[in-house]
Amino acid sequence: MFQVIKQEGSARRGVFTCPHGTVQTPVFMNVGTQAAIKGALSAQDLKTVGCQIELSNTYHLHVRPGDDVIRQLGGLHRFMGWDGPILTDSGGFQVFSLAGLRKIKEEGVHFAAHTDGRRIFMGPEESMRIQWNLGSDIAMAFDECIENPAPHDYVRDSIQRTVRWLDRCKTALAQLQQQDDTVNPGQVLFGINQGGTYHDLRIQHMQRIAELDLPGYALGGLAVGEPTDVMYGVIEAVEPYMPKDKPRYLMGVGTPSNIIEGVARGVDFFDCVMPARNARHGHLFTSQGILNIKNAKYQLDDGPIDPQCQCPVCQRYSRAYLRHLFKAEEMLAMRFAVTHNLHFYNHLMQQIRDALDEGRFDAFRRENSAKLGQRI
Repeated sequence: MFQVIKQEGSARRGVFTCPHGTVQTPVFMNVGTQAAIKGALSAQDLKTVGCQIELSNTYHLHVRPGDDVIRQLGGLHRFMGWDGPILTDSGGFQVFSLAGLRKIKEEGVHFAAHTDGRRIFMGPEESMRIQWNLGSDIAMAFDECIENPAPHDYVRDSIQRTVRWLDRCKTALAQLQQQDDTVNPGQVLFGINQGGTYHDLRIQHMQRIAELDLPGYALGGLAVGEPTDVMYGVIEAVEPYMPKDKPRYLMGVGTPSNIIEGVARGVDFFDCVMPARNARHGHLFTSQGILNIKNAKYQLDDGPIDPQCQCPVCQRYSRAYLRHLFKAEEMLAMRFAVTHNLHFYNHLMQQIRDALDEGRFDAFRRENSAKLGQRI
């Protein structure tokens, strides 16, 4: 399923294979939380911007339209018209983000749905059944995303419960996959490392879940408010204990610089809502840094967003036109901006892979890590 084909320091160049295709890593997964990219991009548009893996959310699709509805319609791939790989988050992040609407117990989490307040229960078995109904290629384990900072004792107890939940996830998905009517017989389970910002707990948890020999492992509970250098320190502490022959996924990260630095520390998979969310507000990523297309200085600028970009927007439209669309509050503004930003992120990953293939990743990192985060 996963092969590391080249390495430069801790940075890895790999290939991941699943039922819906082969993925070149490092890779950025484009986030379609509710089976759609916010900004009016279709599954076909994802092909255009170079997406390799689409990511959708278990909790949100369970709330609406319902995972049973999606199952009846042939699974998530058929439902949204995407024939490439899909990863589904487990709903564990909502344990964190909906803190005011939930109660955690050993059996699982009781939610009040954010849409209408109706009561929802989700534990490891429920999360696995929902993801099994969706038929994603990668199902994420149900866990608790712990708030940073949190008391050491609380984090210790939480990761022990998360280990027990992971055992239940593994058993539940294995049982579901034995059924004749499974949507995706090749669906696999990734475990999630937690432990807050405590290196000792992170390492203990990683050692314990590595014993389960899962197809992949993620680092969760980061990029949730802690300083960037603290996040990097956690990755560096845990990486030596992550299986060398399994893909590593840094959840919810991040900026272009975060991604470059994550790759340098041994990460293979990334996802983040940032490129699409920032785009919808006119903040665009370029090869020279970040620009705000709404600024008055672009009113008469007939050049592309980024002269080095090959996306469909940069090839045809000007900064002046895109600024006009935002000022006129045209829906096309968001579509163009999201298209550009997602293309930028996917192209960035291609540049990283090329640099690793050619043995020049360290030079690429030195040239681009800081530059891509500066404001133009």
